[in-house]
Amino acid sequence: MERSFEELVAEAAEVSVAGWDFSWLDGRATEQRPSWGYQRSLGERLARASAALDIQTGGGEVLAGAGAFPPVMAATESWPPNVAKATGLLHPLGAVVVADEDEPPLPFGDAAFDLVTSRHPVTVWWAEIDRVLRPGGTYFSQQVGPASAFELVEYFLGPQPADVRRSRHPEDARRAAEAVGWEVVDLRHETLRTEFFDIGAVVYFLRKVVWMVPGFTVGQYLEQLRELDRLIRREGAFVAHTTRFLIEARKPVG
Repeated sequence: MERSFEELVAEAAEVSVAGWDFSWLDGRATEQRPSWGYQRSLGERLARASAALDIQTGGGEVLAGAGAFPPVMAATESWPPNVAKATGLLHPLGAVVVADEDEPPLPFGDAAFDLVTSRHPVTVWWAEIDRVLRPGGTYFSQQVGPASAFELVEYFLGPQPADVRRSRHPEDARRAAEAVGWEVVDLRHETLRTEFFDIGAVVYFLRKVVWMVPGFTVGQYLEQLRELDRLIRREGAFVAHTTRFLIEARKPVG
């Protein structure tokens, strides 16, 4: 029996959105993954590191699944529910999780790490990462690119200005890395297909990825959600396109 709009929305509005595990969306939404395989590539770099830092680790799920950690492994996170979740997940694997406000200064000494990583950071403090990175060290990160899932953003917020649509461009990341003196050794960008198969998946996604539609609540967007529910039932899915880029940069030795 097909579930009603009210049932789907009520369920999605109540489920926990702590951590960075999207398994609740299994069968309800799909997101094409980048071809470079970030978690696998992260594991390869962790295996070669002696001291690593994962910034904005979320609930620690990606880091926990990347493989064996180096002798020193630290992670930072700012949101208290994620700090608790990451601590429970990463401590048994040998990583220390530090509550941090995601703004300078990082709670570590100069040149403390030979590898700094981050998956989907909200903000990148390039100069501060440079401070904690050893000469010869590597920064490795997968980031959200420009106008990611803007079909969904603009459905709720309307057309966005050109500067907003261009923000988070990979070439801006290249310039920022080079501005602190790093050599960019890899920079890739892909556009990927995302599908939402019911309105509950949309509600859950917007509750979890809070920067897509800032301040999102079901009550505020109830009528638009009803319209989107009808569209999904009619067409089978709401399709958006996410953008991702991978950047790897090295700090010079001298």
